[in-house]
Amino acid sequence: MRKDIHPDYRLVVFEDTSNGDRFLGKSTKSSKETVTFEGQEYPVIKVATSSTSHPFYTGKSKFVDETGRVDKFKKKYNL
Repeated sequence: MRKDIHPDYRLVVFEDTSNGDRFLGKSTKSSKETVTFEGQEYPVIKVATSSTSHPFYTGKSKFVDETGRVDKFKKKYNL
């Protein structure tokens, strides 16, 4: 492999905002927020959906409308 073309990966904690679950992984993304996870301090990356909350993985239908798109649709079409 060629040297110096791959990004630097670091350990971060991903936090699912829909259910609060956290897990440790590697990412190139950085964050100013930190969290203590298993006794160590890591940057935290907040995600809207992860495998612990996505309907495909959980088998449960769950509707999350974070951006208000449903309200915009209803308003636009007078529903």
